[in-house]
Amino acid sequence: MDDFTRRSLLQGGTALAATGALTGPALFEFANAWAQTAPWKAEPGAKLTVMRWKRFVPSEDEAFNAIVAAFQKATGTEMNVFSESFEDIQPKASVAANTGTGLDMVWGLHTLPQLFPTKVLMMNDVADYLGKKYGGWSDAAARTCKKGNDWLGIPVATVGGYMTYRKSATDKAGFKEFPKDFPGFLEMCKALKANNTPAGFALGHASGDANGWLHWVLWGHGAYTVDKDNKVIINSPETAKALDYCKALSDNFIPGVASWNDSSNNKAFLAGELYCTSNGISIYIAAKDDPTKKDLAEDTYHALYPVGPIGKPTELQLTVPILAFNFTKYPNAAKAFIDFMLEKEQFDKWLMASRGYLTQTLNAYESSPIWTADPKNYVFGQASKRALPASGIGTPGEKAATAIADFIVVDMFANYCTGSKDAKTTMAEAERQLKRIYR
Repeated sequence: MDDFTRRSLLQGGTALAATGALTGPALFEFANAWAQTAPWKAEPGAKLTVMRWKRFVPSEDEAFNAIVAAFQKATGTEMNVFSESFEDIQPKASVAANTGTGLDMVWGLHTLPQLFPTKVLMMNDVADYLGKKYGGWSDAAARTCKKGNDWLGIPVATVGGYMTYRKSATDKAGFKEFPKDFPGFLEMCKALKANNTPAGFALGHASGDANGWLHWVLWGHGAYTVDKDNKVIINSPETAKALDYCKALSDNFIPGVASWNDSSNNKAFLAGELYCTSNGISIYIAAKDDPTKKDLAEDTYHALYPVGPIGKPTELQLTVPILAFNFTKYPNAAKAFIDFMLEKEQFDKWLMASRGYLTQTLNAYESSPIWTADPKNYVFGQASKRALPASGIGTPGEKAATAIADFIVVDMFANYCTGSKDAKTTMAEAERQLKRIYR
C-alpha cells in the first residue's frame, strides 16, 4: 500500500504540470479551503483503505495520488491506497464484503456496487449534492449505480472504449473513412486480414474489453440477455444473428484472441502486430509517450463504434464507480473523499491528466478542454452519453452485475467463435446460466 505525502506530491509536480493538473501549493490551498465548508466532515482520526483499478495512464495516476495527498493533509484522514488489475478488483472486493474487513472503499468497474447492495454505504446525499452542483449525471452511469431510488455508489467516470486503428492500414484496405455500420466493418476486417494487417478483439475473460465489444455486437442486433421486465430472452433469432456476425468477424482476427485479457491488445498494437481493436485511449497515449513509436502514434486514429441493424448506438462503456462499505468506521470521511474527487477545481484538471482515458459522468464537465486539446481525443468524450447500462434494456442491479462478472455473454460468443459449441448449444447454455441468476 502507498501512503501518499506532500513530498511525493511535489516530486510528481513536473509531470502533472505538463498536463495542466492542479498541483503543489495551489492544490493544498484549494483543499484547505474546501475542507472548511465541505458538506461532510471526516471523523477525527479517520483512516481509509482504498482499492482502485491499476493505472493505464501514468499522469492520471499521479493526479489521483495528488488528490489523495491533498485530501489527507486537509482533513487529517490517513489514506492507504493500492491498485489491482481490473480482473482482480471484483473478487477482492467480494472477500471484503463477505468478511466485513480489509477495505473501506473500492474504486472498481461496471456495476460493482450492485454485487453486494446490502454491504455498501448509501450515497444518495453525495449523488444529489454533486448532481445539482454539476448539471446532473449521464443516464447510463447513474443507472449503473442505482437500485430503485438509492445510490449504491458514485460513478466517478467512464473509461471509454472505442475503435483504435492504423489509418495507413485502413486506407490501404480501401476504407478512407472508418465504417459506420456493421456490414462495412466486417468488410474492412476482411480486407485488413487479406493485407496481413489484421484486426483483433478480446474473446477471453477481459473484464473491460471483451464485455464491452461483445455486448455492442449483441445489442446492435437487437438481442439482449433480459427484456425490460428482466425475463431472460438471450435464446433468440437476434442472438443467433449476432453470433454469426461475430464469428465472421473473428475469422479475420489475429490469432490468440481467445486467451486475451485487458492488456493483450495494447501490447499487440504497440508491437506493430495489430491494426484495429477496441480500447481506451491508453494505446495512443503509450505510443505518443514513446520516442521510438512516433510514427505509430501519428498513424493511430480513433472512431466511434459502428451502428448495428438496430439503428442506434448500443455501447457498453466501462463505468468506474466508487463505493464505500457500510462497515467502515469512517463513513463521513468516505463521503468527503468522493465529494473532493469530483469538485471542479480539480476534477477538470484530473480529466486533463487522464488525457482522454477517463470521461466525465457529470454533465457540466462535457466542455472540458481535454476533448479539443487533440482531435484524436474527441470520440472518447462521447462514451457516457452513448452507453447503455450493463443490464441493457433490463433493470440494473445485482443480477445484471453477476451476469457481467460471470462473463456469460463473453463465453457464449467465445464458445461459438472458437468452434467449441454450436449456436444452439451456446445460446441454451447462456440461457440456463442467466435463468439461475434471474430466478
